[in-house]
Amino acid sequence: MISNPILPGFHPDPSICRVGDDYFIATSTFEWFPGVEIHHSRDLAEWRLVCRPLDRETQLDMRGNPDSCGIWAPCLSHADGLFWLVYTDVKRFDGNFKDAHNYIVTAPSFAGPWSNPVYVNSSGFDPSLFHDEDGRKWFLNMLWDHRPHAGRKHHAFAGILCQQWDAAAGRPIGAPKLIFEGSPHGLVEGPHLFKRGGWYYLITAEGGTGYDHAVTLARSRTIEGPYELHPNRHLLTSKDAPQARLQRAGHGQIVETPAGPYLVHLCSRPLPGLRRSPLGRETAIQKCAWRDDDWLYLHDGGVVPADEVEPLFPSAPAPAPEVRTSFAPGALPAQFQWLRTPRPERLFSLNQSPGKLRLMGRESIGSWFEQAMVARRQQHFAFRAETELEFAPTTFQQAAGLALYYNRSKFHFLALTANDSARVLTVMSCLGDPSGRLTFPTRDIALGAGPVRLQARVDGAALLFSYALGDSAWTPCGPPLDASIVSDEAGAGEHGSFTGAFVGMCAFDVSGQGAVADFAYFDYAPED
Repeated sequence: MISNPILPGFHPDPSICRVGDDYFIATSTFEWFPGVEIHHSRDLAEWRLVCRPLDRETQLDMRGNPDSCGIWAPCLSHADGLFWLVYTDVKRFDGNFKDAHNYIVTAPSFAGPWSNPVYVNSSGFDPSLFHDEDGRKWFLNMLWDHRPHAGRKHHAFAGILCQQWDAAAGRPIGAPKLIFEGSPHGLVEGPHLFKRGGWYYLITAEGGTGYDHAVTLARSRTIEGPYELHPNRHLLTSKDAPQARLQRAGHGQIVETPAGPYLVHLCSRPLPGLRRSPLGRETAIQKCAWRDDDWLYLHDGGVVPADEVEPLFPSAPAPAPEVRTSFAPGALPAQFQWLRTPRPERLFSLNQSPGKLRLMGRESIGSWFEQAMVARRQQHFAFRAETELEFAPTTFQQAAGLALYYNRSKFHFLALTANDSARVLTVMSCLGDPSGRLTFPTRDIALGAGPVRLQARVDGAALLFSYALGDSAWTPCGPPLDASIVSDEAGAGEHGSFTGAFVGMCAFDVSGQGAVADFAYFDYAPED
């Protein structure tokens, strides 16, 4: 059986694409660089990261993008011998405006080379591209309306736009048309079109990306509508099933396979007893079935997502990944990303100190411009992370260490720094304060010179930082901390941020001297 989620940890807004016997899923990356993750599978059960296509400055520059902005809800498709990737770069989060710019890139292979982007519009987010049977292409996205509307449940979510796209000229044809205003559930977004038996099926996300999230299905005989709603309205939702393991289920796309249709969708797994999801919004899959009324339903009936799903065919599980990551000259290991900037050479190097990852201290932890952090997703409720650090700070303005990080307002940072008389270990935390105001939950620990090992152990909602010198035993750095703060729902709440917890290495030097920190390895060991 396929165990859900198929992409654990921060992998939201999945778009699935089939090319022969190969299946690809593209997911949102928000402010993490490079942009968009593409995973590949042949059995729908085991998935492997194969590409992050938006990897250079001509495609993506997110410096200054606020938290939870950047790449929203990509759409991956294949037509005319090309992969087509549609994506949004969102530049504003708070207030009435979103400033969401939509682009298209193409490539002959999922591995690239991916083109420079073609700009489409900025009228809303969650774009997709539909390749019709007659050769025409249609661009869809939600329409964002910053004006108040007394008659609309959620005034900003005005509906789904559709406009013909001239791929050869790289421009739209005619005016966009509002084809679907959503169901009474409201907050319609995330459109994807597919065609079957003379029907155009429009699948959308509704209810916001919190605990009322849903996949809504509608259909029409013409692409521009009118669209009638599914008999159940929602193809999938957990909103009325608080006991379900997979919560916040929504934002999906359909793929046809030799074994019938499947739906990929986002979900989250809140910590038991808490409505907090540190692993963020994840990707799950459901088997579906067509019925005599030409509507799609979940294979086993109902609308609540299943924990396990029948696979395409039996296959052996993938081997467990190595716990230890060693660093060598060349490319950064695939599991790691950094934040916002397309100029990573200013943040880190794998060549300056061979066998180590060198971070160059830049702006403060939580900066929206140039932050030296290299981190990977938290993908388990319980895990151990460890690294060894060489760092010689000369001022309190320099710090390097191990961080459990969500965004500028939600993190815990075990930092090697300096006070007026010594090199010290300290913990800096931000517990959801939107301004990024720090708390210091432990006393400074004075250390002499030399490398220090740092460890983070997370077990559900508890985080314990420890340190060790040489081969000595681990010494806790204060009491356990609240790991649940590093979650979607903490701080501003379930609609306030949309990524997930990362754990990794960080350095800053707000004196501007660019102090360097060398990390010898990085361990990530699941302990679920």
